[in-house]
Amino acid sequence: MSDGLGNDDDGTHSAGDDHEDGRGADDYGTNPTRPGTDEKGIDDPARAGAGGAGSAGGGGPEDPDDPAGGTSHGTDPHHAPRIPLPRASVEDTGRPLPVLEEPVPSAPLVLEHRVLKALLGAWALAACSAEETAAVEDHLGVCGACADEALRLRGAVGLLQRPESLDLDPGLRTRVLDGCLDRRPPRIPVPEWATPYDAETARLDALLQDFGDAEWHAPVRLRWFDADEATSRRTTVAGVIAHLMSVDGLVAVALGLDDPMGEVSADAPTPAGRTEAYWRASHFPPTRSVRTPWREQSHDLVRTVSFTGGTSGKLEVAYGDFALPLHDAMLDRAFECWVHAEDIAEAVDYPYEPPSPRHLNRMIDLAARVLPAVLAERRQKGLASPTHGRHLVSAGGPGRTLRLEIEGLGGGEWLIPLDSPGAVGSAEHEVAHVALDGVEFCQLAAGHVPPAEAAAGQLGDREAIRDVLFAAASLSRM
Repeated sequence: MSDGLGNDDDGTHSAGDDHEDGRGADDYGTNPTRPGTDEKGIDDPARAGAGGAGSAGGGGPEDPDDPAGGTSHGTDPHHAPRIPLPRASVEDTGRPLPVLEEPVPSAPLVLEHRVLKALLGAWALAACSAEETAAVEDHLGVCGACADEALRLRGAVGLLQRPESLDLDPGLRTRVLDGCLDRRPPRIPVPEWATPYDAETARLDALLQDFGDAEWHAPVRLRWFDADEATSRRTTVAGVIAHLMSVDGLVAVALGLDDPMGEVSADAPTPAGRTEAYWRASHFPPTRSVRTPWREQSHDLVRTVSFTGGTSGKLEVAYGDFALPLHDAMLDRAFECWVHAEDIAEAVDYPYEPPSPRHLNRMIDLAARVLPAVLAERRQKGLASPTHGRHLVSAGGPGRTLRLEIEGLGGGEWLIPLDSPGAVGSAEHEVAHVALDGVEFCQLAAGHVPPAEAAAGQLGDREAIRDVLFAAASLSRM
């Protein structure tokens, strides 16, 4: 039988009768002596009074406040507490705070005139230390020659800084013109359908303004789709401007202006035929000299359509194997000007922004309006897949429809009739839905993005979607 201290009746100590935590007579694994004794087991009245079993609040085995029966170390100065008490702040003790040592100011540098003069370049670049900067600036106040040299170097550093981007917001020109025209309307305004061409030719001309000989001869690869196959043609920046000028000549001829081809005859009156003929007729590859006639021709086109007013929009511009009304032809020329300007900018590693959203919307609208005719032509050539459920509809009647949703810049929705160019798109007869970004759709129509790789959200008739995407890519040409 054991008493409360773990001693058997015979006075021996049983190891198995220790406390439940297995730490022996002392709860915390210290020397297993009786409370009130020293480390050798000799009675110590002072310790017994401080923390013995019979002391009030001593927390010994007889203390009812300590259910574990262990020795309380909260009042024992010879034992560290299990959880350290928080450290007292200096502010709480009432003691004076320590005095902070003030940094001793360093003595100013004393440098010779030749050393200070040699530091002017580093000072202009803000590459001197604080002491050197102070020494140089003190010296500039007393030495006129070094002060003049410092001003000259600071001006040179301003020229060495990286210039800010010269790219302006594509809509800035339109906003400035609108603000000016609101104050004083033009006597002969530019037709609304000609403003995209006016803006895109001006933007391209600004890009070409500072080109040197190396940029004019930089290689450019023109890309388009022909019979559902990617095609390309290599030329130079000057060759691209010659291409734009020769194709713009189709509009010039329709308006009664001079043909830029002059006496050069093309094998076919198509954009590609005229361009190849112009390139072959040049004794040397086109250079920067082609910029002036191209820009003068673009001015003449805008001026002429402005003078003729709204009546000229009904004229047709022949492209060889098809024709477009003049207002659509001007949009087509604006679209191609932007696409080839991006080709040029990519060749010289220069950023180029898309057109303003209002002009981009007009270009997308033109492509959406011609898609039904292109689909019909592709069916006649056997390029469009046969579609189940296709049926003939009367002109102006509703038929199967694809919803073309354009997101982002110039966005909107267009209902594309699938069965006949004369049909009308109808939401009730919708069989497919395609969603593309505005710029990506234009890149698709320009032949720069393969139809199979167009990032399009697709829903509905897969064959109809494929036909429309490939028809959009077939709009491209050189």
